[in-house]
Amino acid sequence: MKTNKKLMQYFMLWIIIGSSACQPNFDKKEVTNEKAFPFILPKEKPTDRHLSRAMERNYSYPAARPEDNELYTQFKYTELKGFDYNNHDGTISRRDPSKVIFENGQYYVWYTKRDTPTPPQGPDLCNDTIPSRDWDLSEIWYATSKDGFTWEEQGVAVPRPPKPNVGWRSVTTTDILKWKGKYYLYYQGFMQASGKRGDDCPVAVSYADSPDGPWTPANKIVIPNGKEGEWDQYSIHDPYPLVYKGKIYLYYKSDFDGDPNLVRMQGLAIADNPLGPFKKHPLNPVITSGHETTLFPFKDGIAALVIRDGSEHYTIQYAEDGVNFDIASIVSLMPTAAGPYVPDAFDSNGNGRGITWGISHFTNVTTWKENHAIIARFDCDLSLDVHDPAMKRAHVYFKPNVYFSQGLNKKQRARVEKENEAVLKASK
Repeated sequence: MKTNKKLMQYFMLWIIIGSSACQPNFDKKEVTNEKAFPFILPKEKPTDRHLSRAMERNYSYPAARPEDNELYTQFKYTELKGFDYNNHDGTISRRDPSKVIFENGQYYVWYTKRDTPTPPQGPDLCNDTIPSRDWDLSEIWYATSKDGFTWEEQGVAVPRPPKPNVGWRSVTTTDILKWKGKYYLYYQGFMQASGKRGDDCPVAVSYADSPDGPWTPANKIVIPNGKEGEWDQYSIHDPYPLVYKGKIYLYYKSDFDGDPNLVRMQGLAIADNPLGPFKKHPLNPVITSGHETTLFPFKDGIAALVIRDGSEHYTIQYAEDGVNFDIASIVSLMPTAAGPYVPDAFDSNGNGRGITWGISHFTNVTTWKENHAIIARFDCDLSLDVHDPAMKRAHVYFKPNVYFSQGLNKKQRARVEKENEAVLKASK
């Protein structure tokens, strides 16, 4: 009994010592931070004092101030010349541009184009000529430009193939790869009207010897949907290829976790050959937010614009290994479905220089009854070779009408009025 009692005493002492070692030493912190935080913000993380979680986080970004952060920017937008939209009646739509490349003395961009007798009518009213969604019954078109502002539409690059080939219903959301002198367009291939059963569509590919085509379809699924129960079992959207570490890194988005409250995250598939096989990364999803995929080589890693959806939306992120992304900055007015001009997208030299402009899209240009999208130019400073202080400003000012356009709907107004009535009644 004495031995057991002594062992118990040692055991309790060990617990007390161990638990105290795990607790923050506030006394020590108070002693260490004898002076207040300095007025001049240190450019590097201070090592001679304890920091709050907020200050620790501030030094986790590439720079302590956004003006000094190469991965922070504002975005500016310009309407493009050269595209007709049939008086914006909803019958013509251009959306989801690829990244821009420069070949043969001019810029090239590919995009989803719909030219149908009517605007989208929904899955219940669509048929072989009437689209269900804005991207239904679409093909891949392309345009060229000398300056990035005025474009000349060249025609169809990838038409819808005959049924039952991948994409017979619609080919959409393309992006471009240049690999060993050849060109590859990856895109979503719909085999049913969008909305009939989710957006079930694997990735297909066509290839050519010139960016002007002709494009030969591989007539195969290069990145299949995941197995039943896996996060990407229903959709592989927005294929986006880069050449990184001598391999093809193809990023994509998927929707999962139920309907109508879908979660959108991004995955990665890697291959040694443009036609596959592509192997999905075991850490997928590698980005937990974003509605589209937009990435570019930066320094020795990969940077990503994380747009719209998710807990980390409206951020620019960076992964030194192209897989493990961290938030590099929080931005506003991000381009939707951005296709940047990435001069070194296919260099794989470990010295990514960043981006300064590209093409994006705007949806719901008029009303949802005439639903269609237009493509536009965006400019930014996410480049190691450009220093534009105006792009690094921290504030964007909006007129009051921008805020008032985001007013309460009828249901919300009725709820507020009911709550107000209850407050007045309780005060009597």
